[in-house]
Parts: sequence; structure tokens; C-alpha cells
Amino acid sequence: MPKKRKSRGRHKGGKGKEDLVQCDECGALLPRSKAVKITKPVVPVDPQLIKELRDKGAVIPQYTVTKYLCLRCAIHRGIIKIRPEEERKKENIKWNFF
Repeated sequence: MPKKRKSRGRHKGGKGKEDLVQCDECGALLPRSKAVKITKPVVPVDPQLIKELRDKGAVIPQYTVTKYLCLRCAIHRGIIKIRPEEERKKENIKWNFF
């Protein structure tokens, strides 16, 4: 059978078996290279209270939360968009030079 993707939908290549992670939305187990990783800063204080405290000169700490999502949940939440059929074969490489 022909392969649908050269990478088989993963980032690992030919490195062997990887550890599994659990999707934070549906609880599915999936390989770490196939999961969508989302990292964002979180402040555990109400936004209106943050504004008042910052006006008075307080420093409010924030910490980062990392979530792993399976592809189904990432598509459902709108984090990943489904590309049209013509664009699926193209490699979507973004070059970032600093």
C-alpha cells in the first residue's frame, strides 16, 4: 500500500520507539512526536485585579503551562487548520532567521 505521508505523520524519523503522552482534552495516548504541543503563559489572578495591582507597582508572577493535544482535538479547537488537497503535498517550511 502506498504511504499517505513521507513522515507517516510523525517527527521522529527512524529513531525507534518513543514515549507516549496523553492528550489533555480527550485522554488519548499518542507518541510524543505526533502530539501537538502548546505552551503558553498563565497568570492565576483575575485580569481586573492584575491591572489594579500593576498600577500600584506590584509584580505578578506568571508561569508557563504545556499542553499536549492529539490531532483530532487540535483540529476541533482550531489550533491546526486542514489544508486544501493541492497544498497537502507541499512542505510547509517556515525559515526564521534572526
